[in-house]
Amino acid sequence: MGNMGGTEDVEFRYRGNRLGMPEEGPGSVPGVGRRLLGVFLDWVLCVGVASMVAGVSPADPQAANSVSGLALLVFAVYNIVLLTLIGTTVGKRIVGVGVAATGERALPWAVAMTLRTVLLCLVIPAVIYDRDLRGLHDRAAGTVSRRY
Repeated sequence: MGNMGGTEDVEFRYRGNRLGMPEEGPGSVPGVGRRLLGVFLDWVLCVGVASMVAGVSPADPQAANSVSGLALLVFAVYNIVLLTLIGTTVGKRIVGVGVAATGERALPWAVAMTLRTVLLCLVIPAVIYDRDLRGLHDRAAGTVSRRY
């Protein structure tokens, strides 16, 4: 009952320990700030593409509202394609983050990236995360973000 130094404390020494990842450097779990910056950069890129496709200025607030659905679709397709092919996106790569399989799900990689992206687009699963900073979208897909 009051096991203060039990196996759970030993099991969780740092983010990614339970997944066999290093504590720091390449292959380690990136912090929330780095990951959010990567998603932000990807979103800005996708809004720009959606604005060009729709023929509107991304600086115009009215136009931004009109292309938000298209931007989300571009963001989803962009993430699925790039994560499936190279395991990272442009924004993630700039901040040094990639996505890797943990081996806990027997999903084909493309299916895992599609599931992960759909849940990421719903936002809530991405902001609920565990001690290893794995959001529900990563847990459902059997993936983890890692530093390059």
